[in-house]
Amino acid sequence: MSAPDTTVVRLTQRPQPARTLVCLGFCGGGTASFHPWIPALPDDTDLVAVCYPGREGRFLEECAQSWDELAADAAHAVASVAADGPYILFGHSMGGWMAFEVTGRLTAAGAPLPQSLVVSACNAPDQGLTERDRFPAQGQHDGELLDWMRTHGLLPAHVLEEPDLTEMAVELMRADIRARDTFTFAPGTRVDVPVQVLSGADDPVIGDDLGPRWAGLTTGGFRHDVLPGGHFYTPAVWEALPTRIAALGAPVTATH
Repeated sequence: MSAPDTTVVRLTQRPQPARTLVCLGFCGGGTASFHPWIPALPDDTDLVAVCYPGREGRFLEECAQSWDELAADAAHAVASVAADGPYILFGHSMGGWMAFEVTGRLTAAGAPLPQSLVVSACNAPDQGLTERDRFPAQGQHDGELLDWMRTHGLLPAHVLEEPDLTEMAVELMRADIRARDTFTFAPGTRVDVPVQVLSGADDPVIGDDLGPRWAGLTTGGFRHDVLPGGHFYTPAVWEALPTRIAALGAPVTATH
């Protein structure tokens, strides 16, 4: 049975799509961040975003208390989409690690795997959670978290103008940070699908070893594309990010 619509948010519904781009969000994020991608999609590709517990249509649910709980929830959602046909799995920042984790869980379950795994703005997880990856951090006060979201994230202006929405955004960020900080990497974990890594040229949280480390985590093909901007690239690049995904026909440029 398909996951509830509150979890699997179908941002487009083509009559007979050739594939689906399935997106997993970042710390504190929701499905709205992927809405601007619709005009950039190929005509034969559907767009789906997975909503984590505790937000949007799942507002009345408790946020995941651990990485394992969040990953199990996300894997169930992605498996329901995978049953419908070919798909590409995308994750940004924390969502990149989640996409890698979900692919491993689907492999273990014998579920259909993505045609390609696309991880964006995240270091390879094989070293576990390092201090470099603790951004934002649990110990930061509310003002610091808001500054980070305002500077590096995609926090809409209307949220910053509403105290209730701002408080909710901080609560979601803290909940996701708590779950993220329970992540552990199982030594030897690999995926058997092509992996594309996207990173921002000016992203301060990305290490110099990004490409080689991610390349070592797949037995499939690999490519690394460096894009303009920081953790969320530039606004123009983010809005057209599907045009940078190789499995959707992106040209082979800026590959490392």
